[in-house]
Amino acid sequence: MKLIIIIGQSGTGKTNLANKLSKSFKDTITLSTDSYYRDNLSIKLLSIFRNDIYDRIISINQKRLIKDIQLINNKEENVELKQYDFKRKISYNYFRKICYKNENQFFIIEGIFAHRLKLDYKSSYNIICHQDKGICFERRQKRDINERGRTNNEVLKRFNRSWTLFYKNSKVFIKENNLLTLNPSDKKSYEELVVKLKSLNK
Repeated sequence: MKLIIIIGQSGTGKTNLANKLSKSFKDTITLSTDSYYRDNLSIKLLSIFRNDIYDRIISINQKRLIKDIQLINNKEENVELKQYDFKRKISYNYFRKICYKNENQFFIIEGIFAHRLKLDYKSSYNIICHQDKGICFERRQKRDINERGRTNNEVLKRFNRSWTLFYKNSKVFIKENNLLTLNPSDKKSYEELVVKLKSLNK
């Protein structure tokens, strides 16, 4: 399997890009780091006093995420994965049957923490999503209010802090690895990406 890493600031279209690629390339496997948020009491308490806690890697179950990545790399057919309910702030498990039909299928890991998992990023295809900050805020505002039960004031506080933290925590990764910068909303850029990925399968 060929590993694709998709990172970017909040609202840049990481999940949307991963979903589009899954439709363009059959049997693509996708994991989101958002699915591995912790739901223990300490994180819930910290979230009351720190509005940026969910933008820090301490907020996800990194050990479990890496374990699931390894299971998929080992081609386990039945894998117990994680999902996170943002409105209820609870994490739950579910089983997924994965089909490994060929060596050329893609394994996508997307999210704001996808570049901080101590994987072999030299051999992965790394993409950083870029979008106008105002557009990103509008997307996050809509998502967080409708899907995550947050108020407009909460969204505003979290958004600016999340952008600052992402830039701070991605500097080394960007410097040390090859990345493709992409605006997922740009049709031509997406089409060019599909062509590049198809060439990897030849």
